[in-house]
Order: sequence, then C-alpha cells, then structure tokens
Amino acid sequence: MSTSTNEAVSIEAPRSGRIAPKYARTPGGKGNFEMFAWLFMRVSGAILIVLIFTHLFVNLMLGDGIHAVDFGFVAGKWASPLWQVWDLVMLWLAMLHGTNGVRVIINDYADKNSTRMALKSILYIASLVIIVLGTLVIFTFDPCPAGAPLELLGDFCTA
Repeated sequence: MSTSTNEAVSIEAPRSGRIAPKYARTPGGKGNFEMFAWLFMRVSGAILIVLIFTHLFVNLMLGDGIHAVDFGFVAGKWASPLWQVWDLVMLWLAMLHGTNGVRVIINDYADKNSTRMALKSILYIASLVIIVLGTLVIFTFDPCPAGAPLELLGDFCTA
C-alpha cells in the first residue's frame, strides 16, 4: 500500500473523545497527586533497590550466609537501631510503593465507582494494618521476654 505525496494522513490524537475514560479526573488537585504518585514510584523504586540488595548481601553473603539466619541472628540484628531503621524504611517504602501500584491497577481496571471505592478501601486498610503491625514488631521485638518459661528462651538469654 503506497500513498502519494499529495495525500495527507490523519491520525487522531490520543483520548480524542472516541473512548471515554473509566473514571472522571478532576482538574487541579488530583492532577498534582497523580504527578507526585508517579514521581514517588520512581524515587521509591530506586531507593528500594539499594535497600533490598544491601539487605540481601548483609544477610546472605557476609558471615556464615544463609546458615546463620535464625531467631538469634534477627534478635542480634534488631538490637541495633541502624538495622531497625533500615528494615522500617524498607517496610514502609515497599508497602507504599506496592499500594500505589495496586491503586493504579484498580483505577485502570475497575469499571464501576462503587467497585473501585471498595477495592481501594480494602487495599488502604490492609496496607495500614501491615505497616502498623510491622512497625510494632520491629520496635517492640524482645527476644528475651520477662517471665517466659526457660525452655522457650534462646541460649543467648540470661536467666
């Protein structure tokens, strides 16, 4: 199929009105939110790569490797504020990054407003619960709780 030089080819602009979007976007505030959400995905993804690969290298390559990872290893690691903050930042960024990605998927594929609202409500509640519980575990973890039976305590706990 060839066209002569005198024929003009017309291509419609994307979203030219032929296909209606699945949900209405409001101008102004939401546009800024979407831009910041897009930027957050790029920045958090780059930071997560550094956090995760450093985490894997320290836990699996240094020392005795995978054979050293047990309850005592985690207890010793979380005794240091550096590793508590490291794991906390990794948890928060991973959860917020994943939640934002799933939010975009819900917006793209959920047809009805009620379905979209329900799915995003479940997503936000589940993410909040995991972030709160994960944060509590990191900062309240005690490998040697007072009053615990001696047979349940590790060798590193003093009686």
